[in-house]
Amino acid sequence: MSRVAVVDNQVDLALKELKKLMLKDGAFQEMKRRARYEKPSVKRKRKAAAARKRRRRAQARARDRNEE
Repeated sequence: MSRVAVVDNQVDLALKELKKLMLKDGAFQEMKRRARYEKPSVKRKRKAAAARKRRRRAQARARDRNEE
């Protein structure tokens, strides 16, 4: 759970910081995903696609490091 301190009644700045933290943590994506039931087969496909994406990014980063 993320916490943001409100300083001098600056609620707008605190809200902006909270939204930034929630985006970084993936809380908004989690809420969207949990809004409706997700069938187990769809869940597996989504997880596999995310794993492929992570693997592809890691390979690209490794390739970039090797070129330097």
